[in-house]
Amino acid sequence: MRTSRISGFYRLGVSERLSIVKDFAGLTDEEVNLLQTSKMGLLIADKMIENVIGTFELPLGIATNFLINGKDYLIPMAIEEPSVVAAASNAARMCREGGGLFAVSTDPLMIAQIQLVGVTSPHTAVMKILQHKDEIVRIANEKDPLLISLGGGVRDVEVRVIQTPVGPMVITHLIVDVRDAMGANVVNTMAEAVGPYIEKITGGKVLLRIVSNLADRRLVRVWTRVPKEAVGGPEVVDGIVYAWAFAASDPYRAATHNKGIMNGVIAVALATGQDTRALEAGAHAYAARSGRYTTLSTWEKDENGDLVGYLEMPMAVGIVGGATRVNPLAKISLKILGVKTARELAEVMGAVGLAQNLAALRALVAEGIQRGHMKLHARQIAIAAGAHGEEVDKVVAEMLKEGIIRIDKAKEILSRLRGTT
Repeated sequence: MRTSRISGFYRLGVSERLSIVKDFAGLTDEEVNLLQTSKMGLLIADKMIENVIGTFELPLGIATNFLINGKDYLIPMAIEEPSVVAAASNAARMCREGGGLFAVSTDPLMIAQIQLVGVTSPHTAVMKILQHKDEIVRIANEKDPLLISLGGGVRDVEVRVIQTPVGPMVITHLIVDVRDAMGANVVNTMAEAVGPYIEKITGGKVLLRIVSNLADRRLVRVWTRVPKEAVGGPEVVDGIVYAWAFAASDPYRAATHNKGIMNGVIAVALATGQDTRALEAGAHAYAARSGRYTTLSTWEKDENGDLVGYLEMPMAVGIVGGATRVNPLAKISLKILGVKTARELAEVMGAVGLAQNLAALRALVAEGIQRGHMKLHARQIAIAAGAHGEEVDKVVAEMLKEGIIRIDKAKEILSRLRGTT
């Protein structure tokens, strides 16, 4: 039976881990070789962005133990920060004891904004645009017949007047179902097509025609129940609830609270070729939608004393187009995940975000965030000091014993080990 509950995965060597992932995801020998060499290739890179001189790599790890909506997943995560992958795996194990993580998502609706200025009567312009809604929808949908054939396209047209420092503006929103795409290119093209028609019927001037990264029509909602014994007992449950309440009430703490969520979300986004900047912008804008920045997640204690977590956030991701179909490692990561739709990918990423949040809060409450983090950070310091192979573990052990995690201390210990002092 295929399962992501893999005890001691972190103790295995790289080749042993890769062998397990190969069997889990049905990877080919060619794909395994690509993961081992980790080279995108300059020819591909040169077609993705401008002025290419090389490629830049991040470690790609696998988070285990994830059970989401009753399905086992191995989670590819690309990230440079120590402890994130291990923490996600540990939190997923805790969630698993309460039945796993559960997620739902809305339809993949994106918003294209069309800015209209220079109209004498803004509210009259609003009515004219709404009167011609059907024609606006027709013009927009003509730009992407393939999307229409797949069941996507413009679902609605909304118009509002906003007051700005340079006067009122009329803003039209195209609400577009983009199916399995992230959707920025799709909605931008539609907005460009509609702009001249809006100018014609209103007599105004259309300026910006662009996607909004506040994708508040494209949400993922995740929840989990963690038995109090799994998380460390009643005191830890209470501590996590108090930690959440602190973040919910204070934007200085909320920023770091949400950063912990995004550690998980963005690591999966990088691995699968998503637009990480759009995801970050949308998440933080959504956290401030009430006019005050607050948490994306909520933690509470149920009647049994168990910990219950809930996360709601925008998740504009795709499995077609963009880097997901150009970067071979992104394609392999999607294959490892085994997701079939953009909505499934969004639900997985939201679940990883909530699990990552749980891991951070538990560490803060139960043991202090630095304990596990610094152990892994010490490895980076040891390597930076020039340690190789078994030297790394020895230098780390000595630094932890002395309680000093610094590059000068690592070099001093390494010199002693090599007998050069």
